[in-house]
Amino acid sequence: MKAGIFLFATLLAATATGSGAQAQNYPWCAQYSGGGMDGAMNCGFSTYQQCMATVSGIGGFCMENNTYRPPAEPHKRRVRP
Repeated sequence: MKAGIFLFATLLAATATGSGAQAQNYPWCAQYSGGGMDGAMNCGFSTYQQCMATVSGIGGFCMENNTYRPPAEPHKRRVRP
């Protein structure tokens, strides 16, 4: 029984985390300048508005993530006439 629970928990954790490359693939970064976080950067924002809401009140600014790579579009199948 314990082995089954352990296996289930391991599979659940592996599924929940996903790949590290996907987790870091966001287009916006926050550069913090206040609140004891001088120089800290977080590139985990999907939108500019989300980034700005985070730095609002604590100081900082948002910029585009220069390492961001959008997901590849699915390949289109050619239909032969």
